[in-house]
Amino acid sequence: MSDLIAAPSPRKLPSAFAGGAIIGTLGGLIGLGGAEFRLPLLIGLFRFAALEAVILNKAMSLVVVATALPFRAGTVPFTQIAAHWPIVVNLLAGSLAGAWFGAGWATRLKSETLYKLIASLLVVIAVVLLFGHDASVSGQLLSGTAQLVAGVIAGFGIGVVASLMGVAGGELLIPTLVLLFGADIKLAGSLSLAVSLPTMLVGFARYSRDQSFSVLGRNKQFLVVMAAGSIVGTFIGGFLLGILPSGVLLPALALILLISAVKVWRHE
Repeated sequence: MSDLIAAPSPRKLPSAFAGGAIIGTLGGLIGLGGAEFRLPLLIGLFRFAALEAVILNKAMSLVVVATALPFRAGTVPFTQIAAHWPIVVNLLAGSLAGAWFGAGWATRLKSETLYKLIASLLVVIAVVLLFGHDASVSGQLLSGTAQLVAGVIAGFGIGVVASLMGVAGGELLIPTLVLLFGADIKLAGSLSLAVSLPTMLVGFARYSRDQSFSVLGRNKQFLVVMAAGSIVGTFIGGFLLGILPSGVLLPALALILLISAVKVWRHE
């Protein structure tokens, strides 16, 4: 199911960098890679078919996440992440399988169905952004076997969503880590990246078996330029963090996602 579209002309490369920077800034403001905002842009402005947009988004998300993890090491050292390896393994037990199956489902869906599914997931993420991003608990909700099973199930669902949209899944992983495992919000951010990276690699490997994967080869310059813009934007968003109150920022970003969902739903 590949609705192949010609590569954007070089004239659009500045737009790709600017778009990536804006999206990266939005993501940086809330501690995410911005892929949930980038996907509607790839579909709406740059006119990529649904599956091609997801694959491009996945490639750029990989770059952003791989860059973000070492840069966060100053705040959350790798030793601290390693100390919580059971949590990472618990979530990966579900997310790796979810990523593989999610990518497989995406390659078999009709474009029209995938557009509507992406739109629906954007609405879900908007809701999570509003009500789950700053969630905090005094401790973990579950323990023992119940926590282990819940972690695998949550990981599987997050892996599916991450593959279907080409996102890192931090908007879902961070609330899960805070609520289910009682992780500190800063630690949760780094643990989510540790889970996201291998999860995205598995989804990426599954997508490589579909002919739509050739979109990466046809749009190398576009991919590199927009990814660079995303990284720059992520740093800008990090510097701006704290200037805008979350009480204003999160509803505004959720509204952007809802508007994007409507546009993607209506996309032809």
